[in-house]
Amino acid sequence: MLGTQLAQLRDGVPTGLANADDVVAGFDEALLRGFARVAEADTAALTALADAVAGTPLADRVAEAVGKVTAGSVGQEQLAGLAGARVALLGAAHDALLDRLDTALGRDRAAWTSPTGEPADASPARAAARSWLHETALAGWQGVDHELLSAVGTPVETALAEPGSRRLAVLLDGLAAELRAGLPVATMPRVPVRRWADLWSRGVLLAQDGPTGVTAVDPERVTGRLLPLGVDVHEHETAVQVQLHAILEPADAGTPRLVRVTVGAAKVATIGGPAVWRLLSAYPVLLTGIAQRRALTVTDLPAHGGDLLWVDGRAQAAEPADPFATARVLLGAATATATPPLDRHPAAIAEPVLLEGYTVHDDGLTLDLDGHRLAIAVDRLPTAGPLTPALVAASSACLGLLRWDDGRWWVQPLAVRATVKRRPVEAHNGDWADGVTDPKVAKAEAKAGDAVAVLRERAGRLLRR
Repeated sequence: MLGTQLAQLRDGVPTGLANADDVVAGFDEALLRGFARVAEADTAALTALADAVAGTPLADRVAEAVGKVTAGSVGQEQLAGLAGARVALLGAAHDALLDRLDTALGRDRAAWTSPTGEPADASPARAAARSWLHETALAGWQGVDHELLSAVGTPVETALAEPGSRRLAVLLDGLAAELRAGLPVATMPRVPVRRWADLWSRGVLLAQDGPTGVTAVDPERVTGRLLPLGVDVHEHETAVQVQLHAILEPADAGTPRLVRVTVGAAKVATIGGPAVWRLLSAYPVLLTGIAQRRALTVTDLPAHGGDLLWVDGRAQAAEPADPFATARVLLGAATATATPPLDRHPAAIAEPVLLEGYTVHDDGLTLDLDGHRLAIAVDRLPTAGPLTPALVAASSACLGLLRWDDGRWWVQPLAVRATVKRRPVEAHNGDWADGVTDPKVAKAEAKAGDAVAVLRERAGRLLRR
């Protein structure tokens, strides 16, 4: 990525982005206080949301919802309309930013194709989730208590029992865990109103029985060579998710595609750091490809857009493939995939880039490329890999993800090449996917004990009783 491209990306903020952010922020503050009793400031914020979507198909439904909320008679249907408007506004911001990024990078992106199929049947799990999310919105984050949070157990258990609702179950469980950790919310020094509102609105839409339940009848099947670029590790107290960004070379010699492979597992708070990889032992081929930086040959792997639905039995580890060489040769020509509507959010932008020949300043917080600066998201470095802020600060080449946060672009490192004590060093987030390679870390892990093995053994005892 050249410095001129970086300047074009940094200086070209889409028109109206700040206004859209202000509207969303107003709605989030209203949700903080709850919709059971709407104050004058909350009415103004809700009206601004309705005005923002006045020229869209959502206009009448959102205007009606705002009227019902301000009159004190808000129901689940009205909350779905408000959540939809909020998601649509953030989706428009996402599209504007992504268009700016594609223009700066010269990246081609496939057009979005609506899935075909029938709407999902009415689901008890989604109905239970809608009810809990409705009660939560009425109370607001400041009114949430232990009794309300304990009521989430039934919706979560019911949703987990339905394969199509497990995504919703994990979301509800994670949101409830964060709220529980913050009680009483009114005394928190800083309430994460944007994050909780993001989770709430996404949960409301996932819980609908209508269009959000439409799925493709026949998912695409892909065959070819998967060349890893880097791994992004998302860790929560109750779950871990590993997302591999890669380039797919189709077997039919078609255009290379930017794709993602996402696998995850439930966890407890005591499992963290390198131990999270042991929770993903059901994917040995994938972990081998990540840790050993190997290409993966995939056959008839299901795909939804740019997301490959991983089936370990349909993949084989192939020859070594240097991610930096892959990015240098193929990243510029690879076609990116359109983002599904529900996933369109500025914070969800994560586009792979290769940066070389830069210098790092400000104690590792910014990099300078041809006189143009870019912030580095060192706070996103996972503890499950060898990549550290010190290595990032010493680096001169980086494979990372371009992200948008706090009104500016950031780069999140996935792998770096650095010089440490006059020796070249290369570190990737996924280097420990097949076991810790750093002797000091391995020794500390051994001393602390295998929490995953202990918990599995205890769970086995309970099941045998």
